[in-house]
Amino acid sequence: MSTTLTIPKLQMSATEGTLIEWLVEDGAVVEEGQPIYSFETDKSVQDIEAPAAGKLTQKVAAGETYPVGTEIGEITPA
Repeated sequence: MSTTLTIPKLQMSATEGTLIEWLVEDGAVVEEGQPIYSFETDKSVQDIEAPAAGKLTQKVAAGETYPVGTEIGEITPA
């Protein structure tokens, strides 16, 4: 079963955020807890960790701003 990656709501007032960069390549196998992308809101930049282990599929481009909840990728069991 795959794990969907979405733009997180890191602050109560957040409605969107910018995916600064993917820290691993599309199609790479990642470990749970491994940083996989950098995310920026109006107040901070954070590295977001993989919620599960498996193969990462990127569904959106880095450098763009997306609404909270937007599906940006998925991790499927390797």
